[in-house]
Amino acid sequence: MAPPQAAARRGFRISPTQQIMLGLVAGVLVGWLFPSAGVALKPVGQLFLRLIKMIVGPLVLTTLIAGIAGAGGKMVGRVGLKAILWFEAATTLALVVGLTGANLVQPGVGVGLATDAGAAGKLAKAKGAVDFVLEAFPVSIFDALARNDILQIVVFALFVGLAIGAAGEKAAAVKGLAESGAEVMFKVVGFVMRFAPLGVGAAMAATLGAKGIRVLIPLLKVVGTLYGCLAVFFALLFLAMWLLTRLHLRTFLAAIREPAVIAFTTTSSEAAMPRAMEAMERIGVPRSIVAFVMPAGYSFNLDGSTLYLSLAVMFVAQAAGLHLPLGEQLAIMGVLMLTTKGVAGVPRSSLVVLAGALTAFHLPLEGVAILLAIDELMDMGRSCVNVVGNCVATAVVAHWEKAIAPGALILGPGRLAVAEVPERRSAVGE
Repeated sequence: MAPPQAAARRGFRISPTQQIMLGLVAGVLVGWLFPSAGVALKPVGQLFLRLIKMIVGPLVLTTLIAGIAGAGGKMVGRVGLKAILWFEAATTLALVVGLTGANLVQPGVGVGLATDAGAAGKLAKAKGAVDFVLEAFPVSIFDALARNDILQIVVFALFVGLAIGAAGEKAAAVKGLAESGAEVMFKVVGFVMRFAPLGVGAAMAATLGAKGIRVLIPLLKVVGTLYGCLAVFFALLFLAMWLLTRLHLRTFLAAIREPAVIAFTTTSSEAAMPRAMEAMERIGVPRSIVAFVMPAGYSFNLDGSTLYLSLAVMFVAQAAGLHLPLGEQLAIMGVLMLTTKGVAGVPRSSLVVLAGALTAFHLPLEGVAILLAIDELMDMGRSCVNVVGNCVATAVVAHWEKAIAPGALILGPGRLAVAEVPERRSAVGE
């Protein structure tokens, strides 16, 4: 049994999230009350951003290779193809909703982030389709890593991951190297995030010192915009599920309520995963389908995170006073569609993907530090949507497999009852 002194020390431990919030509050006070001191802290914030930029390329490369190599062999059966179809449709919808909300509300207008002198020119010269495709393929992966060209890194990782999956046991050593590299990068992310409270506080102090307290208003707008977009996405997602499956919606919502609340309150999709899998089995989805679709969704179907990222990129562009034409926005959708698949399970993974997307489209990385200050508030909503989106995906795939009938869900008094439905053998790996 631990001594009382040790228990007392554990009781007063400040979590990483609380440390970031304290850094935010300190930065706001310094920037508001002592503007010149806040501006002087700008190099500290810049150091934090350089640390983030340092890890983006290697992290995306290793995690995407490991993820595709691990899932590539499984995603070949009938269930796998149906799951991929739904995953891509759902994440595309999430990206569209996020971009639409950002264009309608424009939460970043008025922040006044500084940007590179040539950034506006680079964005204005939208590439043609042929040039965009050609430049997506790297001449050298080392050159792409040196320039943090995320799209080229993603393309290279896709080829390598698929090749490892095709080679099977012969490529086990390369697959292990990628997985080990990903684990090392996870640790590096953890090291960098220890510096986050100081980096966030310094960045916020510098921003407020230069721009004034009015810069906080857009942060409230972006939180409100995110939750509005998430509500719209929920409505569209459940409508699509009902139209495709005719499942009893009220019963389905009652079943997934507990895992959704767990994800929202803990800001962790992984914490809610066991209860989510149990809930899907209770409403009649065969275990073979639940055990495949749900874990795959945690890597390939992060609806809440993709919606947030599309909104966040637009927020930073608006904050920098840059106009993204439709072609650039569609290109951002393509990049986010791929990069969100590679860093599932990484602490602050949305931060890493956002930094990569901002770098790819020549947008200021200072936006990362500003958004990180309110990340906890937004993480609650996107974690909840990630879990609910994977529950919906599991139900839809089960219906497509005729493993659960449209009338299978019956709302009993205080509990869920499931009508008898003949289970169809899963086709995973067929």
